[in-house]
Amino acid sequence: MVDYEVEYNNRARVPEHAEIFARWREAAAAYREHMKAEENAELGLPYGTSPRQTVDLFFPEATGHTPLALFIHGGYWRSLEASTFSHMAAGLNAKGVAVAVAGYDLCPQVTIGQIITQMRTACLFLWRRFGQRLMVYGHSAGGHLAGCMLATDWRKFDPKAPADLVPAAYSISGLFDLAPLINTAMNADLRLDEVEVARVSPLSWPVSNPRVFDAVVGGVESSEFLRQSRTVVDTWRAKGVDAHYVEVPGANHFTVVDPLSDPGSAMTARCAALAAKCAKVEK
Repeated sequence: MVDYEVEYNNRARVPEHAEIFARWREAAAAYREHMKAEENAELGLPYGTSPRQTVDLFFPEATGHTPLALFIHGGYWRSLEASTFSHMAAGLNAKGVAVAVAGYDLCPQVTIGQIITQMRTACLFLWRRFGQRLMVYGHSAGGHLAGCMLATDWRKFDPKAPADLVPAAYSISGLFDLAPLINTAMNADLRLDEVEVARVSPLSWPVSNPRVFDAVVGGVESSEFLRQSRTVVDTWRAKGVDAHYVEVPGANHFTVVDPLSDPGSAMTARCAALAAKCAKVEK
């Protein structure tokens, strides 16, 4: 029998998580200051009504039309904030990709369904600002939300937007079937039941084509996180999605996302290629 409490408690599995978070905050603050000094950042742009509903934009040195990507942070939909992840834009910025880093309200003040709606609003905000499709990438809860954006029919939310506003997504350590979380202590904040799980689990959603989706997971993550990524790739591939499963050897749930800040990493190269592909989709 699977012990879901153990399988999904990433902070307990990585005792040094506090040090990792501190390192992220320091790197993110330094990157924000650098990009502000270079006049390549627009910070705290509101896309919604609450203080957390903002995006920070980081632009590459290149001028003119550049690919666009949206990064969504993790924290089990109930912790962390966008400003801790500014440096996750560094790799793609160096590759000529503009990056938005989005914030959102947290459970239990809102539901996961409301967070999905907020991320859709952020995507549409970027569409109206730049008039181009975007690649969405995210970590943990952000990986779940990236999958949700890929599987969204955008015409239902804005008739002027392309149905494939998000043609590609890159999910790092994401969750796609939230049913196991009903049996964990964190569900006191998430407030999931069987009905809500069906509504907010993108694994079971219809996915239009063509779409490209990568599910990436750390090699030393729990068996449930490995299973979640394998399952969504198998399920969506059967629906015609160009889906890929990747394990990062030796990476845990938190260190797995670090290569995004490195312009020379394979992860950055793949995300840059996906962003460029989205930018080339015919309007």
